[in-house]
Amino acid sequence: MNDDNALVRVIQDLRTRAAGAAPGTRLPSIRELTGRHRASPVTVTRAIRQLVADGLVEARPGRGTFVAAHPDRHPLPDLSWQAVALGPRPDGEEAMQALLAVARPGTIPLSSGYLDAELHPVAAIGAALARAARQPAAWQRGPVEGREDLRAWFAREAGGGLRADDMVICPGGQAALSTAFRALTAPGDTVLVESPTYLGALAAARAAGLRVVPVPADVDGVRPELLAAAFTRTGARLFYCQPLYANPHGAVLATARRTQVADAVRAAGAFLLEDDYARDLTIEGEPPPPLAADDPDGHVIYLRSLTKSVAPGLRVAAIGARGPAGARLRSARVLDDFFVAGPMQQAALDLVTSPAWDRHLRTLRKALRARRDALLAALRRHLPAVTPVCVPRGGLHVWVGLPEGLDDTELAVAAAAERVVVFPGRPWHAAEPLAPYLRLTFAAAPPDVLDEGVRRLARAVSALD
Repeated sequence: MNDDNALVRVIQDLRTRAAGAAPGTRLPSIRELTGRHRASPVTVTRAIRQLVADGLVEARPGRGTFVAAHPDRHPLPDLSWQAVALGPRPDGEEAMQALLAVARPGTIPLSSGYLDAELHPVAAIGAALARAARQPAAWQRGPVEGREDLRAWFAREAGGGLRADDMVICPGGQAALSTAFRALTAPGDTVLVESPTYLGALAAARAAGLRVVPVPADVDGVRPELLAAAFTRTGARLFYCQPLYANPHGAVLATARRTQVADAVRAAGAFLLEDDYARDLTIEGEPPPPLAADDPDGHVIYLRSLTKSVAPGLRVAAIGARGPAGARLRSARVLDDFFVAGPMQQAALDLVTSPAWDRHLRTLRKALRARRDALLAALRRHLPAVTPVCVPRGGLHVWVGLPEGLDDTELAVAAAAERVVVFPGRPWHAAEPLAPYLRLTFAAAPPDVLDEGVRRLARAVSALD
């Protein structure tokens, strides 16, 4: 018996009956529905609960299930006044919503910021959450900056330059970014960013009222001489950077440039916000240490999240800094949401300190390598005119240049018609891009599906020629 199909049949049956009956009409019993649809009582109960939540039926204990009263119909309200009260829509909001949209059934996702569900360590997460839920202390209010043992783990991951007291736990990397921009700047200030860079960082900076100035990056990361020039020209005091497997282009900040970037930041009396989102997503070799590991004077603000390498539902990250900057970050986090839920912190700590964590990372590395290679092979096979900027040694994405004259936004629309989701390169730039690009994700689908996705993308390209 297929419980999912039975669930759909029961729900449809009850919806049809409720639609044609008066409020208060008694509906078939669980026993009748079980026999009629060859469904288990558990499945029938799930169907009834879903329809109760939808407001279509009413369950009366000991009496049965009845058609719910229909709410009174009211004329649609006139909400047009809100357009005047709210003013212009924030820059980047639509792009973020498009980036986070869930792909429709039958659509292949070549644009996603998260791992395919097959790569989530579900058993390990479930076990950790179950253990956390059974501990009464996990449900109590802890320190607003987060559990000390979890903060200590994040501090060690930063390379030894930070202590547990310097860290604060956040509900995901995006929340930490928003906190940092608001805590370390004032509306109207300038923030420097790599170009291209993470779309979520651009949106968060603009939401904080900041002026975003791009600094060009290449296959070796941000260009230090242009960063120094940007500090001089703008007077900026904050630079946002992803030194490791940068999103979207996958570059790693070259060894020779690390010192030059640090020198430029130090000379400007500025902070460098290091977004180390992909440290657990290494595919080849060993990643260099975080910039925060070699920061004697407290210029680096360090951000690390577990969401990308575990699962979207594990919204646990940490951000850390020394001195007054750290104090401001902690104060800002308190104003945002007090603290991260205790059971989630306990489960995260349980996961990353268990043998299952190393096993997951080893398995993940192999899977990401296979998927990256499959995407690159599919591009060579079906779209040789689309060229990767570099072969990423980690992360989740491949940044590809499009042939001259091919518009990235138009291609994304044409690809959607072929039931494959890709994301145009334009929103990843703080200013005008020099050429058209796409960000293609290899982590959200298995190799055979990636091949079919590129095949569909090739049809979209052909349709625009």
